[in-house]
Amino acid sequence: MTRNVFMSRDEDERDGGGKTGVVTKTRPKTKKPSMYKVLMLNDDYTPMEFVVYVLEGLFNKSREEATRIMLHVHQRGVGICGVYPYEIAETKVTQVMDLARQEQHPLQCTLEKD
Repeated sequence: MTRNVFMSRDEDERDGGGKTGVVTKTRPKTKKPSMYKVLMLNDDYTPMEFVVYVLEGLFNKSREEATRIMLHVHQRGVGICGVYPYEIAETKVTQVMDLARQEQHPLQCTLEKD
């Protein structure tokens, strides 16, 4: 619509030519990240003390909780060390594997979608 420069201000506003309005901006809904379980696998060679040490150091578990998880892994063959977003879970798995390799233990750790 072309604005008539000779219209009075009242005529312009009634005509819808005013410049006021409400701008709405929609935000995309953020999706909660998928969570992943960090799993420790049992083997016949890694010392139980080392597993407890890893659980305390890398997963911030208390001595009691680390011992409980270690015994679960020992008896059932696999146990959950923690549940994290993918990047953190992946980092934890890498840290466990690197530490086990440095200490020459065959300890295995993996992740699984929760």
